[in-house]
Amino acid sequence: MADKQINRMIADTFLKLADSLETGAQAPRAVIALTAMGSEHGEAELYQAAAMAAKQGIKVKVIGTQPATCPGVETVLISSEEESHKALETLLDSGEAQGGVTMHYPFPIGVSTVGRVITPAKGKAMYIATTTGTSALDRVEGLVRNALYGIATAKACGVAEPTVGLLNIDGARQAEIQLQKLQNSGYPIRFATSGRSDGGAVMRGNDLLMGSCDVMVADSLTGNILMKMFSSYNTGGSYESVGYGYGPGMGENIDKLILIVSRASGAPVVKGAIEFAAELVRGDYKSVFAAELKAAKQAGLDALFAGCRAQKQAGEATEAVVQPPKEVVTAEIHGIEILDLEDAVQALWKEKIYAESGMGCTGPVVLLAEARVEQARSILIAKGYIGE
Repeated sequence: MADKQINRMIADTFLKLADSLETGAQAPRAVIALTAMGSEHGEAELYQAAAMAAKQGIKVKVIGTQPATCPGVETVLISSEEESHKALETLLDSGEAQGGVTMHYPFPIGVSTVGRVITPAKGKAMYIATTTGTSALDRVEGLVRNALYGIATAKACGVAEPTVGLLNIDGARQAEIQLQKLQNSGYPIRFATSGRSDGGAVMRGNDLLMGSCDVMVADSLTGNILMKMFSSYNTGGSYESVGYGYGPGMGENIDKLILIVSRASGAPVVKGAIEFAAELVRGDYKSVFAAELKAAKQAGLDALFAGCRAQKQAGEATEAVVQPPKEVVTAEIHGIEILDLEDAVQALWKEKIYAESGMGCTGPVVLLAEARVEQARSILIAKGYIGE
């Protein structure tokens, strides 16, 4: 038994030495598994992607129906998609592969994927958090978790201090408030600034094109659409040709590195996804994710989520509020979530401040008299409708 172990150690050492001589890398090459069945472009397209990734020094094991014929690519032969996913699980569980790229995976609640795209204005990479899966059943909690998942993914890929922007969708303003609370409690989040003249961490469509942030926080349905737009806007939609795919499933409830591509993903995107997986392995993504989650929890993440849920439950029982006498409304208070806008107006009415809801050029606004702004702002901050 001892002789076999020694022989295995010697063999592993020579393999690592061969990898180092071949690629110039000091660390052993990552082994990434790729399922090939189910592509709208045929298995050959994914074998081509594997060959392209192998030329970059990544070992690829293709799970498919045909043997590979190119150097650096091995094949695990199967005859059905069910066998394909079983083979993927086996490779990951055994440690024969450190990551997997596939077209479908049943992620549990609490896990969602962080995609990576190339923004067209400046050719800059941007992480879309998230693109498929469900981080949480509550929308705001989900967006906050998406931000954390995006930060961890970017850091594991070498972005030391990723800037974070929140796409201007339902829940973004409330998520921004919660992230600001985490920041004030010691979590080192670095907010991005919109490229539009009015700035702020809430991003508009222009910012998507410009890549104004490293991590763009969105819900997974919106993120999924963005991934499809960024990856296939040059091809008419049937062939995804640019980017890195829909990314790794991140969350507390998964212990495997699984990255998603689409059935419409072409060889360049699948190759990008394999490279993405290898980067995460080299960057020790598990340790990075654990460190980010620990830092967020030390800053009060769990209590923050509990407070949000309690506030939501308390807000479900509404009382009738009498409208104060009308006043001329020429001032605006920004930064209120669209879903909270009418509740914010009612909160001011309750304090005898006349206000109206409106929509400005950057989103929802509360309209009120100039003389009432400071008092109203204090009330809205205290009730959690806007940040300080």
